[in-house]
Formats: sequence, C-alpha cells, structure tokens
Amino acid sequence: MAITGASSSGGAKDGTSDSSSVARRNSKKPKYSRFTQQELPACKPILTPGWVITAFISIGVIFIPIGLASLFASERVVEIVDRYDEDCVPLNYTYNKLAYIQSSETNKTCTKRLIVSKQMKSPVYIYYQLDNFYQNHRRYVKSRSDKQLRSKASEDDTSTCKPEAVTENNSPIVPCGLIAWSLFNDTYGFSVKNKVLEVSKKNIAWKSDQENKFGSDVYPKNFQSGGLIGGAKLNASIPLSEQEDLIVWMRTAALPTFRKLYGKIETDLEANDEITVVIQNNYNTYSFGGKKRLVLSTTSWIGGKNDFLGVAYLTVGGLCLFLAISFILLYVIKPRPLGDPSYLSWNRGHTS
Repeated sequence: MAITGASSSGGAKDGTSDSSSVARRNSKKPKYSRFTQQELPACKPILTPGWVITAFISIGVIFIPIGLASLFASERVVEIVDRYDEDCVPLNYTYNKLAYIQSSETNKTCTKRLIVSKQMKSPVYIYYQLDNFYQNHRRYVKSRSDKQLRSKASEDDTSTCKPEAVTENNSPIVPCGLIAWSLFNDTYGFSVKNKVLEVSKKNIAWKSDQENKFGSDVYPKNFQSGGLIGGAKLNASIPLSEQEDLIVWMRTAALPTFRKLYGKIETDLEANDEITVVIQNNYNTYSFGGKKRLVLSTTSWIGGKNDFLGVAYLTVGGLCLFLAISFILLYVIKPRPLGDPSYLSWNRGHTS
C-alpha cells in the first residue's frame, strides 16, 4: 500500500511539472538574457575637466593647421571667370534676347578677350557655369532611361523619358529624356598671340560612368530630330560610352548654380597673356533668366578654388581652442570637486 501511495504521489508531481513546463513554453514573456536585461559589461566614460580640455585642445591643434593649409592651397589656384550671355547679344536684340537666341538667322558667334593675371600651369581646366538652372527638378531628373543608356537590347525602354521618348513614328529616341535633350551646346575656341590652343576632351567624364552607365554598343538614334531642338546634337557613329560631353551633362547637379567640365588646355599660360575666346552662343538660358559663364582654372591638392573648407576647419579649430581656454580659466578660478552631491538641485537648499 505504501508503495502504491508513493507511486501515485510521484505521478501527481510529474503531472504538475509537465504542466508547468508547458506553461513556460507557451508563455509570451521574453526569455531571460543578459542582453535583454541590459546586464552586459559597458564602458561609461566620465568626462572629467582634464579629458574635456585635452579633447578640445587636440581638435584645435589638428584642425587649425589643416584649415591654413587648405586656404593656402586655394589661394594658389588661378581662376578666370567671365560672364558672356549678355555681352554676346547684339545691341539690336538687347531688349529681345529670346528672339535672338531662337532665331536661326542671327549670328551666334561672339569674341571675348581674357587677361591671365598669374601663370597658369597645365592642365588648365575649362568649365561652363550655369545659374538658375534647376537640374535637380524631380520631373527633369526622372526623365531618362538608365537601361537604354547601358544596353542596346533595352533600346525600346523609354517609358520614363516622356515627353522626349519616341518620334512621331513611334521610333525610340536614343538617348531619350529631357536631360539628354537639353544637352549644353555652346562651344569655345581659344588662341594666344594668334596661336590656337587645342582643347582636349579626353578623360573629362568619370571613368565609372563610362564603363558602367553608358554602353559601348549604344549609338544615338533619332536624337534631336523633332521640330523643337533642345540642345546639342550627337554623332550617330560614336557610341555613348565615348561621348564624354553627354556623360558629363547627364550627371545632374544638386544646386541651381553649377559648373561642368568642358575640356582641358594642355599648355601653360603665362602671366599677362591675352586669350582670345571665340564663343558660339547657342544655348538658350534667356527664357528662364539663366546666366552663362566661362571658367578657366588650375587645381591644387584640394581641387579648384574654394575657401569654404579652410574657413570651416579654422572656425571649428578656433572655437575648440576658445572653449578649452575658457574651461581652463573656469577650472583654475572656481574649481569644484568631481561628483560632489551638494551641487545637485535638490541638495542646494539643505547644505550647511
């Protein structure tokens, strides 16, 4: 009988443990872990006055020399900027610039003379600058077909290119879209002392764009063949991967004022040289109040002429040094013990 009672009692206990284990398995409470309970080892640095002052001084000592080096490099860059969109309009079209640029009978040739202020060592980069041209407009940016640009097999993929997608005969336009259609088409010719300066257009586009975004088997087709011409035309016998002017233009700018690389002059320009520039003023910026500038520039290790980077480093470095000196004076003149509870707001009224 004792044996029977024990066995029945044991059976009851087993049943209870089974039911509790099932309940634990069915429970929605998360499983205990040191991660969920935030009990993992952690490093909580204490920002003592010494550490803070040292950090500010270090940042100042590092940033100020970088800022000075950036400013000096920017100052060594020689840059010539000339706005020509107004000067290249004949006097009889001064008050009707739109009629001048849209007419096929007006002479678009314009001659400008630029003086080199300092020696410009080759290569001298030629840029065109446009103002008030919003290449970042959503509908403009979307009006292109990357698949069509990459492969001839996707020639008919023009669904995202409206309104410059197909011709009147429903033949695909290659390259399609508003970006390609509005390709910049002003041209520049340079000479010094009656000697023509050759303009190189090799390697002006990003190599990654040439190799990955524009196919070597894709050729222009039906481009600028409609009644309304937007910009430059393309040579139908050259693949898109070699049309670097187009590749540069297709990398849209983020701001309404931007520069794009036109070419390079592989000859040194001496100080006081007079450069004669023959411009074909074809691109229409008059309809939207835009401006056109020609830029000649050398480069340095930080790129073109830009003082912002140097000024930013100097500002941050100077501010850090100022804060470091302020904290040093405060720590010397009015020191206080680290972690003193008497400075807590709820203890200030109870200090004796």
